Amino acid sequence: MFDDNGSFLLALFEFFIFFAWIMCLFYVFADIFRSHDMGAVAKTIWSLFVIIVPFLGVLVYLIARGGGMTQRSIEQQQKLQEQQAQYVRSVVSTSGGNSSADQIASAKKLLDAGTITPAEFDQMKAKALAAT
Repeated sequence: MFDDNGSFLLALFEFFIFFAWIMCLFYVFADIFRSHDMGAVAKTIWSLFVIIVPFLGVLVYLIARGGGMTQRSIEQQQKLQEQQAQYVRSVVSTSGGNSSADQIASAKKLLDAGTITPAEFDQMKAKALAAT
């Protein structure tokens, strides 16, 4: 298939250029659908333009809207980071967020209801106090 090293290097370079173009194409499509400042009609027109005339469509999109691509990407990352932080805060506050006094009070309720024995209450109390 490859007669010499030059044809192999040329094929490798062509593969690299093709792969870089595919990555750019996906990045442009992601930016088209990430943009909140464009309506559905504008997104459809840009998508059709990029699909029908791919090389020209990507280049025109990068020239026309390339300046805002970074800002939209940063905004999306900040939004995702805030959502993750909010989720972590909600999980931490609902599980394991009880204070020692709350744990002892709930153990006392179980003791008063007869669900646990005084020995089990003492163990739960010691465990709650040790966690502090």
